[in-house]
Amino acid sequence: MKCTIIGTVKSPVTDPLDIKWGEVLSEIILKDEYTSGLLGLEGFSHLIVLTFLHKAKFIPEKHLRRRPQKRQDMPLLGIFAQRARHRPNRIGVTAVEIIEIRDNRIKVRALDAIDGTPIIDIKPYVPVYDRKDATIPEWMETLMKDYF
Repeated sequence: MKCTIIGTVKSPVTDPLDIKWGEVLSEIILKDEYTSGLLGLEGFSHLIVLTFLHKAKFIPEKHLRRRPQKRQDMPLLGIFAQRARHRPNRIGVTAVEIIEIRDNRIKVRALDAIDGTPIIDIKPYVPVYDRKDATIPEWMETLMKDYF
């Protein structure tokens, strides 16, 4: 299996920490050969960004079942019930707001990726596909209260 890196993240965040990502402005910088693929994206307000979590490491004994953010007030959960970075396949998925598109750069808000993170793909956020009517458990509401 081969995965093509189409660009990188330029972010003020350099360490993989659980911070208030909703306040972070960053840029997706595409490789020049992919710039023409941005045509038509200006009509969308949001993107789905797929990243390669290059600094993450998956240790099954430690990460397969864990408490989110190591918080004791959170239930013990499997990795597939979480959005944690330490995963069997280090793929990140985030819906972000588009702030500006210029040349090969997309300025976005709320991309939870550190500076230098490789970009695998970007897709427009389309509500009919991406479901605004989804539900989440109560513990996730608590966990995300101050995250964004």
